[in-house]
Amino acid sequence: QVQLIESGGGLVQAGGSLRLSCASSGRTFSHYAVAWFCQVPGKEREFIATISSSGGNTDYSDSVKGRFTISRDNAENTVYLIMNSLKPEDTAVYYCAADLLLLGNSTRYDYWGQGTQVTVSS
Repeated sequence: QVQLIESGGGLVQAGGSLRLSCASSGRTFSHYAVAWFCQVPGKEREFIATISSSGGNTDYSDSVKGRFTISRDNAENTVYLIMNSLKPEDTAVYYCAADLLLLGNSTRYDYWGQGTQVTVSS
C-alpha cells in the first residue's frame, strides 16, 4: 500500500512560484512512477507531468512545459513539482498519483493523494 500526501499549495500572484511536494510513507516508493494532475470543478482531471521510478524520464503537458519541473528524491520518498511563471489558469487542485507502471498521462494510477489547492491571482 502506498499513501501519498501532497503539500505546498497556496495563494500566489501571477508570475510567482510554488513548490509542491508529494510524500509517501511506503518503503518501496522508489519503485513507483509518479505523476501530477490538476482538476478544477466541473472538469476532468488533467495531466501535468510524470517522472519514472528512477527519475531518469520525465514528461510534461504542453501547457506547463518550460514552466514546471518534476523531480524526485527517492532517499526522502518525495516527488516535487516546481511551478514557475504561474498563471491564473493554473488555479486548480493538484494531485499526485503513483503506479508501478509508467502510465504517462493516463488516469489509471493505482494510488492518489488527497490534493492540494493552488490559487493564482491576477
